[in-house]
Amino acid sequence: MDWLNILQECSQKIRKEALTLYGSPEAAIGFGVGAGGDITKKIDLAAEKALIDCLNKHEISCTLVSEEAGTKQIGSQPSEYYVTTDPVDGTTNAVRGIPFMATVIAVSRGPWLQDVETALVSDLFHNITYTAQKNRGAFRNGEKIVPSETSDLEKALIGVDCNTFKIGELVTKLEGLFKRAKHFRHFGANALEICYVADGSTDAFIDIRGKLRVTDMVASYLILREAGGIIVSPDGKEINVPLAPTQRLSFIAAANRRIYEAIKESLK
Repeated sequence: MDWLNILQECSQKIRKEALTLYGSPEAAIGFGVGAGGDITKKIDLAAEKALIDCLNKHEISCTLVSEEAGTKQIGSQPSEYYVTTDPVDGTTNAVRGIPFMATVIAVSRGPWLQDVETALVSDLFHNITYTAQKNRGAFRNGEKIVPSETSDLEKALIGVDCNTFKIGELVTKLEGLFKRAKHFRHFGANALEICYVADGSTDAFIDIRGKLRVTDMVASYLILREAGGIIVSPDGKEINVPLAPTQRLSFIAAANRRIYEAIKESLK
């Protein structure tokens, strides 16, 4: 099964549908609460349908784990593969016409994060695609990528997701980091932000809210690891959670061991 080419084809079909609705009032029409717990917008449904249609075209048998539809069996042998996806990561950006959104697709033979063997994150607006296959490296539009070597927190560019109602509690946890580092960013699509660590655009990305779904980061997880970076739990443990639309987690993604240790120390 040439999963990499299939996923690239799927992402292009998703891109076409997403850009048709991008920034329009129609994109924001709600269709109830999706499996992941958020309101499903029309742009999400259109992207998911494009993915399913593409899988059906190739007569794929798999268990689809989607942020919108939940867990769905496709084909005659659905236990053969797991396809885990967030069809549009950054839906709020897409609805508002902010050009930072991505599609996330990962393929595995088992129902756990560390089972993922093929991964794709595609920047839907700029047509930039990150891919990885286990033990084969990570790529941006076909060019091999590696993370940065930055180790100084004062020079590091760090992404932090602070999107939570418990902002006071989160800021308390991050206070030491905010005092030591100077350059912080958050663009609104975590899958892409982890890929930015993988290709050296940023030096780390932190999400310790316990709120992010595994469907958002399932592909970026493999891409960053294959690029040579680190993505672990806040206390430094390997992450291996079930591939389920309701599964949430916290993590630190870092370009290298030195910057990770500096971030971990500041969080103490």
